Amino acid sequence: MAEIVLITGLSGAGRSGAADVLEDLGFYVVDNMPTTLIDTIVDLAAKPGSDIAQLALVAGRQHHELLGKIAEIRSSGHRVRVLFLDATTAEIVRRYDATRRRHPLADDAAGLVESIELERSQLDPVRGVADLAIDTTDLNVHQLKQRLLGAFDTDTDARVQVSVESFGFKHGVPLDADIVMDVRFLPNPHWQDDLRPLTGHDPKVRDHVLETAAGSDFVDRFDDLLASLLPQYEAEGRSYLTVAIGCTGGRHRSVAVSEELAARLRRRGVAVRTSHRDVGR
Repeated sequence: MAEIVLITGLSGAGRSGAADVLEDLGFYVVDNMPTTLIDTIVDLAAKPGSDIAQLALVAGRQHHELLGKIAEIRSSGHRVRVLFLDATTAEIVRRYDATRRRHPLADDAAGLVESIELERSQLDPVRGVADLAIDTTDLNVHQLKQRLLGAFDTDTDARVQVSVESFGFKHGVPLDADIVMDVRFLPNPHWQDDLRPLTGHDPKVRDHVLETAAGSDFVDRFDDLLASLLPQYEAEGRSYLTVAIGCTGGRHRSVAVSEELAARLRRRGVAVRTSHRDVGR
């Protein structure tokens, strides 16, 4: 049985770049795959004597057929992971303006923004079943590669992998978050002159945020919640979980809390990575 990754998501969100990374990891990649042919390619890869152990398929435009195909090949016993690439409409517009490419749904909508929103609505059911969704809005090609290497260059039998991401609410909630927690109720280092230039990585900021009754109580309770949830996600067959921790600007409280939660998860043997979207803003 082949290991299969189905790459889907919005046009302009980085599907081809993701396919390049998986190809470097040893996956046999088929780009712009017509949905009707997915099961044919999977059958060929699974035939006795085939040397294709890892298969990555970049789904084409037949979005309405994807859910059925995913269920069909999973019912055949194959391990299928769905990777969904997303980005804000404004960022996709910027990318299309830079490349001067034509959107694949241009004939079905009045303009570029309308084409993007039409595709987003068509793909919404697929995003709902994705194993891993990545918001590429603020990622360059190298950062996207690191995210994918962390997700796919691992033992395929590992437990659910957790990504803990800090962000600032004033910059928008991450599109790829499965769980969002708001920590704006914690003491804000921004109002301390000596702490304002620092970030949540600094021990002084960490102590200011976490060495309080509110901070320690929140982290203890949220850590317990994750401990109870992770086995449930694993039982449902989830491979990835993205936890987003937000404060106002994404520099202090969310960073400190994210790093503390990640450290606790690692001590329990959970595969976890951290990222801090807005710490440099």
